[in-house]
Amino acid sequence: MRSGWASLLAATGVAWSIPANAQRVGELGVHALVATAAPTLAVAGAYAAIRPSPRLRLALTAAAGVADGEAAARGELLGHFLLNPTAIRGVGVYAGGGVAAVVGPEDEGFIVLLIGLESQPGGPSGWALELGVGGGVRLALGYRWRRRPRRRKVHQTQLPRDSPGAVSRRSICGIRPRRNRP
Repeated sequence: MRSGWASLLAATGVAWSIPANAQRVGELGVHALVATAAPTLAVAGAYAAIRPSPRLRLALTAAAGVADGEAAARGELLGHFLLNPTAIRGVGVYAGGGVAAVVGPEDEGFIVLLIGLESQPGGPSGWALELGVGGGVRLALGYRWRRRPRRRKVHQTQLPRDSPGAVSRRSICGIRPRRNRP
């Protein structure tokens, strides 16, 4: 019998290795989350994510707050599938899932499934709203800042027009340039 964990690790490894490191988008943010399982949990904290491919985002959240009037914390490891990851304007939709752990009045673990909306998924920053299940009904609201890789400038060296390696418009069009002979 095959292990589900082995399949998950293999899929994550393949998704992680698709583009080069220079093509990855990084995200940092803040979020607030409410989960309605008994006891109801309300937390706020930090969000960090990386997009190993344009449509895949791997996110990690850590938050602290209260549950039943006592201190509590929740951490999540989520994968998101983005439907329109390059939209600079408007709202993008994504679906996700993962695992969550809660410590507090009751220490528990949950499987998380969610649908999310985010503004400007291809832009430098934007808000996010998620609705799903994982410890009861799960509602999260956050703001994310994205860091895109810088494009390198290509520097072209200029060759003198009469050098052997120089390219002219005529040579590009298939017409050999005339050489001036002394």
